[in-house]
Amino acid sequence: MTREQYILATQQNHLPRTENPQFYPVGIYGWRKRCLYFFVLLLLVTAIVNLAMTIWILKVMNFTVDSPLVLQSDRNVTLNARNAQGQLTGQLTVGADAVEAQCKKFEVRASEGGKVLFSANEEEITIGADRLKVTGTEGAVFGHSVETPHIRAEPSQDLKLESPTRSLIMEAPRGVQVSADAGDFKATCRKELHLQSTEGEIFLNADTIRLGNLPVGSFSAAPPSSPAPQQTVYELCACPNGKLYLSPAGTGSTCHSSSSICLWH
Repeated sequence: MTREQYILATQQNHLPRTENPQFYPVGIYGWRKRCLYFFVLLLLVTAIVNLAMTIWILKVMNFTVDSPLVLQSDRNVTLNARNAQGQLTGQLTVGADAVEAQCKKFEVRASEGGKVLFSANEEEITIGADRLKVTGTEGAVFGHSVETPHIRAEPSQDLKLESPTRSLIMEAPRGVQVSADAGDFKATCRKELHLQSTEGEIFLNADTIRLGNLPVGSFSAAPPSSPAPQQTVYELCACPNGKLYLSPAGTGSTCHSSSSICLWH
């Protein structure tokens, strides 16, 4: 036996021995254990209620993955935009009767390319679409002047410019062109129609120019006793006041300023 083994055996023999050792249990017992179980059960119930409420809210508000977001209200839905200072800069209100937008500038853009289709501010309204189509039976009503480079009707439809109670004026510094390639052009009015050229001329270019409903003057070069032949040729006469009338054609001019037609006005 070595010296280290002898010393170790001697120390083990002198250690005190306990005949009845006591053991102390480790854990939570009694009312602490019951309280812990109660809180765990309460937490589980709260989680279940929270999950049920979340599912109910998603179902009521129609929150789904594939459907759009829907906001519903019995009165209206209002969206506000504010700046860093909290001031209201824009507002959109969707009501039962109208949709109102209050902002400095309102724009509607195309989904592809971002082209401005409609823009409105305090100074002007811009329509950027290639075609402005008005489908109402009464057409488009303008309270003031309208500036446009082109007005055209739909195919196989008539274009009508009308002012029921006032005058209709078309002006352009370099001229106004009115054409009807596949139909007739008509200009009607209740009182007077003026064709005026201040620095040029009025040129009528057509195979046939007709002036309907002109009065016929009472002039005849034949003696009263002779039978009057059937008149087929007439002469176009103009009074000093500009009124036109027809006079039976003769060997010479039958137009007279003292004609009864000219004396009526």
